[in-house]
Amino acid sequence: MKNLAFITFIFGLAFCLVNSSLTHAANNNAASNNANAVQAKLPELLTLYKDLHQTPELSSVEFNTAKKLAKKAQALGFDVTEKVGGTGVVAVLKNGKGPTVLIRADMDALPVKEQTGLTFASKVTTTTEEGQQAHVMHACGHDTHMTTWYGTAKLLSENKANWSGTLVMILQPAEERGRGAKDMLADGLYTRFPKPDYALAFHNSASLKAGVIGYTPSYTFANVDSVNIDVKGVGGHGAYPHATKDPIVLGSRIVGALQTLVSRELNPQDPAVVTVGSFQAGTKHNIISDNALLLLTVRSYSDETRQTLLDGIARIAKGEGIAMGLPEKLLPVVTVKDEYTPATYNAPEFTKEMAKLFTDELGKDRVIEVPAVMAGEDFGRYYKADNSIKSMIFWVGGVPHDKWQAAQETGEGLPSLHSPFWAPDAKKVIGTATQAMNAAVLKILAK
Repeated sequence: MKNLAFITFIFGLAFCLVNSSLTHAANNNAASNNANAVQAKLPELLTLYKDLHQTPELSSVEFNTAKKLAKKAQALGFDVTEKVGGTGVVAVLKNGKGPTVLIRADMDALPVKEQTGLTFASKVTTTTEEGQQAHVMHACGHDTHMTTWYGTAKLLSENKANWSGTLVMILQPAEERGRGAKDMLADGLYTRFPKPDYALAFHNSASLKAGVIGYTPSYTFANVDSVNIDVKGVGGHGAYPHATKDPIVLGSRIVGALQTLVSRELNPQDPAVVTVGSFQAGTKHNIISDNALLLLTVRSYSDETRQTLLDGIARIAKGEGIAMGLPEKLLPVVTVKDEYTPATYNAPEFTKEMAKLFTDELGKDRVIEVPAVMAGEDFGRYYKADNSIKSMIFWVGGVPHDKWQAAQETGEGLPSLHSPFWAPDAKKVIGTATQAMNAAVLKILAK
């Protein structure tokens, strides 16, 4: 019996090893096939990318961009609805029973004058919402997002035999204004169209080497609030300050006290930012003004921390006004602007599962875990609207390898997102992101 048990153990071990080897080989073969399929599409995708790069449009006026890509999605067999939440596009492809996956790309560009030196650089100018004449550039790389969106749609529409479920692919307006996702949801994204079980997006990165994927389980982008503090006072002559209540002094005290919110009221391991980005007051050297205006950006991850910061700002502003001796009617007024962008949360287990899949596709050197950032990204609204959705947004590095290497050797900085000099290695960004997106959907909707 002992010999029989030993033989059974050896046979089982051998079976496991062979099965593991076959699974590994199958994964490698699938990754190779996916990579080859993406490479075959790259010439067409790069042509589209250059076209989108040369024809950028600002937030909420992405009319031509939306129309162009909607037409392409229709040609692939998607059921396409335009003008969702303004200029948004929803393209649905039903392919049997299975989960529903939402893939989002943002469309808007920025009022930036391009200085990349690219042969296909944008020369577009327009009038902003504020009535100012401005150049327009895809300085945040949304053109790579849209190109990947189309590349993924094309691959999946041509490979319907290998997946089952529903694709909801959306083109979102006004991400740079933090309102595009909110507008699409308000226009019935989850009621007029199939509600997703999974939501995916990516953002090109100006801090990762081109072709490297960065992922963050849990929070990855921050809550973003814009706050105004209207500081009132009693104006007068600069030579007679005792006859005034100086709003500049009061505003300065508020600025200083606000710093204690992060340094003394929050757990040191709880990230938060309170930045006074503008302090507007006064007109002349010898006049004490009767008002000042502070403009703040406030960043956090959890809802609890966000509320602590907003309550603290109101308390400090009022308290400093009382300390200066202002009457009730002249106490500072705090206004939280209706421009809130919620934190973006990656479902941890789902994110780790996708990271493993990306590693199988691309190799361990091209998939790394990265820290969360305090930037805003309204992709978080899709999860916030229904937290049963498994959601993930990941980074795809865009820094050209030669520039990356030079920066490592010299210590010089690299152009950031929103810089007029930001020119990602589009071929590597689009190729990597399309391969990752296609693999993710095929994994989730596998038959």
